[in-house]
Amino acid sequence: MKKLLPIYIFLLVIISGGGCTNDFEEINTNRNVPNGVTPDLLLAGVIRNMVNSQVNMAWGIGNIVVQHHAKIQFVNEDRYLWGQQNSVWDNVYGNMRNIKNILDYVGEDNANGYRGVALVMKSWMFGLATDSYGDIPYTDAIKGKTDGVYLTKYDTQESVYAGILADLKTANEILAGSSTAIGGDILFGGGAGSLIKWRKLANSLRIRYLMRISKQKDVKADLQAIVGDPANNPIFEGLADNAELKYLASAPNQWALYGNRVGSFDEFRVSKTLSDRLTALGDPRLNVFGRASQSSVTAGKPVIEGIPNGLGDVPALNYNGGPQGVSRVGYTFACLVCNDPGQSPPDPAAPRGIIMNYPELQFTLAEAREKGLISTGTAEEYYLNGIKTNFDYWKSVVPASYGINVTPAATYYTQAAVAYTGTTQEKLAKIGLQKWIAYYFNGTEAWFDWRRTGFPEIIPGPDNLNGNKVPVRFPYPLSEQSLNTASRQEAVTRQGADDLNTRTWVAK
Repeated sequence: MKKLLPIYIFLLVIISGGGCTNDFEEINTNRNVPNGVTPDLLLAGVIRNMVNSQVNMAWGIGNIVVQHHAKIQFVNEDRYLWGQQNSVWDNVYGNMRNIKNILDYVGEDNANGYRGVALVMKSWMFGLATDSYGDIPYTDAIKGKTDGVYLTKYDTQESVYAGILADLKTANEILAGSSTAIGGDILFGGGAGSLIKWRKLANSLRIRYLMRISKQKDVKADLQAIVGDPANNPIFEGLADNAELKYLASAPNQWALYGNRVGSFDEFRVSKTLSDRLTALGDPRLNVFGRASQSSVTAGKPVIEGIPNGLGDVPALNYNGGPQGVSRVGYTFACLVCNDPGQSPPDPAAPRGIIMNYPELQFTLAEAREKGLISTGTAEEYYLNGIKTNFDYWKSVVPASYGINVTPAATYYTQAAVAYTGTTQEKLAKIGLQKWIAYYFNGTEAWFDWRRTGFPEIIPGPDNLNGNKVPVRFPYPLSEQSLNTASRQEAVTRQGADDLNTRTWVAK
């Protein structure tokens, strides 16, 4: 037996040696967990996640605070008892990881169109964050994995905006010289043909953000450089350029609210502010935004009846005789089971998730021209074009089967409340009102714009819990108090109290 021992040892060495060949790494690699992902796969997810976040923010807060919608129960949002509003923060910083992954993947290759596209998305996303909270982590954000920076400092809103505008300008230049066939582009359809669309979005966003800082900075030269040089700085030229996500008829890519429970949907109703203003104008878009109350239908005199914002629980639920006397949100935006008696389920692909559209740009240019910040075009032309194309937009979105007429009367544009007449302040008020209408279901953009301009007037509801003041920002997430204490405190010391009423740099 002792003679056989060396043979066993020899065989053991051979077997052990065979087990340590170059196959070891391959055998122990999980092919279902990739080490790297290409930009096309990352881009689609970021667009979908962020646009759906935009839709949900419109539903939960944006449409409420600007009084497009109001609530009949669970009315805290409508009374400004907001608590934590972390969805913008969480979605921006969560999805920004994949934007950084795209940028890391392409490096400094300025011929790669994905770099330009990623910079556009990065700018829009950080724009949402800074407009919501003010000073935010920006320069060192999302550097935990690559640089080990976990306690990120907060940049001033002024410096964040400087970075956003610089990145958008760079994005336009990169995309101008690129021939990359963009994949994963569920916003504009992809291919090399989408590059011009992304350029137009980049420059249109530049105009949005330049106007947003115009109370604090002289933006005349930058604005005129864009609108005066369309060859090098193309902007939206029509509705076909809209940056909006078109939903599909089948799950899981239907309208973001399509899966809502009917009870959750029916908490939200048409605001009396919206119904009164559009009724006074004879504006047929009201029929897109709301439905006739069930009480009025039963009585044979269908009419869209909104509810005042900011009512307490009991008066909200009992207003105008109860829920049957208050109009539901427009059928175009309904959930699967949110149809009225006798109606078939709504089209899950009809609404759009909006980043920015052509009517918004036209109203922004109208304001800029009226204030003398640009010399191209006339304010009246921009203003009227904004109104007309917003009507055209809803005509194209609302399914014909719904039977909703979105064509205004011939006298719509000549009535005193619409005609582009009056003092400069009166004209700016008219621009602000029409822009407010056109912002319907565009996240929190109407709130951001109202905060800067004061148009149109928003009056807190009678039972509001914020001292009769409309909120102007979100407080920072509570997690930042415990996880990033010093940086957050530095921002609060610099910016002001961390509450709903502290105006950030752009809105002071």
